[in-house]
Amino acid sequence: MNSPSSSIPQDGLFDASLVERLEPVDDGLMDANGGERKRFRAFEPDAVMLVPPSLEEWLPEGHLARFIAELVENELDLTRFYASHKKAKGQPPYDPRLMLRIVLYGYCTGVRSSRQLERACTDVVALRWLAAQQAPDFRSIGRFRQRHLAALANVFLQALELCRAAGMVKLGMVALDGTKLRANASRHKAMSYARLTEKQKVLAQEISDLMAEAKTVDESEDAKFGPGKRGDELPVELANRQARSKAMAAARASLEQEAADKARVEAEEKAAKRGDDDDEITGAGDTAARESEPRPTAQRNFTDPQARIMKTADGSYHYCYNAQAVVDAGHQVIVAAELGQGANDYGQLVPMVERVQENLGMMPKTLSADAGYCSKANLVEAGRMEAEHGTGFFISTARVKHSTPIPESPRGRIPANATLGERMARKLKTKPGKKIYSRRKVIVEPVFGQIKTRQGKHLLLRGLQNAQAEWKLLAAGHNLLKLHAFRAQGAG
Repeated sequence: MNSPSSSIPQDGLFDASLVERLEPVDDGLMDANGGERKRFRAFEPDAVMLVPPSLEEWLPEGHLARFIAELVENELDLTRFYASHKKAKGQPPYDPRLMLRIVLYGYCTGVRSSRQLERACTDVVALRWLAAQQAPDFRSIGRFRQRHLAALANVFLQALELCRAAGMVKLGMVALDGTKLRANASRHKAMSYARLTEKQKVLAQEISDLMAEAKTVDESEDAKFGPGKRGDELPVELANRQARSKAMAAARASLEQEAADKARVEAEEKAAKRGDDDDEITGAGDTAARESEPRPTAQRNFTDPQARIMKTADGSYHYCYNAQAVVDAGHQVIVAAELGQGANDYGQLVPMVERVQENLGMMPKTLSADAGYCSKANLVEAGRMEAEHGTGFFISTARVKHSTPIPESPRGRIPANATLGERMARKLKTKPGKKIYSRRKVIVEPVFGQIKTRQGKHLLLRGLQNAQAEWKLLAAGHNLLKLHAFRAQGAG
């Protein structure tokens, strides 16, 4: 008798006759006619990873997140961030290195809202990697940004120094310009001076009526104010009206002070031109300030009282701040960044040039600016700085479209009685002047476009001081993106 094993073919593992034949299963690899279908990569949604993944494998080499992490760990001075944590008591906060990694990456990529950053720390691989699998909530992120606002603004100076150390800043040719950044303020939460005055009177009467009514309801205190209360708490409608009245009073006072300051400056300038002495100049300013009155149409916003109505590039009007930047021609690095409330740029030329010197310890070789910076006072200061530091100023004396060609250079000597404006206009028509000024729009204007497209065109923080710090943080993010690209190009 043959053993069971003797019936098994020597060239196989089992007897094929014992296997039940089944119909072929449609696995997506064969079509209805038996032909071969397109193959796809294996997809197993329920697959289990038996080996823990490494965070280092999540991002490719040279990724922006790795650059930010290296920067925070080894190149930025974090003394200011750690100095504010002096008390040993309380729950341990998140490490400033962790929070700074998140905030800097967010400001470089346009994810700036604390709530958006919280979600991104879970949903976005780069931020999840930077947060080391931790997920700070939006309150922690918001508190970190508010607490370290000055230190975050200082990152701009550190980033600028890193760019200079990399050879990206030469100060051979720089350009100055301004742009309007939308404030975090709604036009629907604003009121004109005339309406403020009228509404204050109405509110004052309403508050008076409610106060009189409150005195006559002693017998219904329990029903009106609820059990267990003293009965002298303000009704909700009265408290709301008083809060609105207080906000309106502050807005009206701000408009009046602004009008008084403006009237004082104008009166003192007129008195100085007349040749009055110091006492007469001061007296003229005091009188003008005392008699000044805001324009009825002057507005103040209640969500951000320090923002101002400004005309934007699209011709519409919004509550904005005026952001200023001086940009180096070499790699479009921002070498000075400030933010103000004035809609025009006249008063920004000298402060911005001085800021360049403060930031880098030297003056640029040439500086170009558009007609928004042209005034007699600025031309006088430009002449003084040119004589003192050797900086050549090329300031347009009239607004022209980008496509308008610059007239040919005039011939002959400059007339002895030529004004400062005429001399500057003649300077711009020379071959060197035309060459330098034609570079202005390709140096500074693309920077504003890059920031508004990649990082955001709206400010999130309210108030002049906070908005200024945020603008510097945006400028720091722009410079860090330039530095990252420069190093990546050098490594390649």
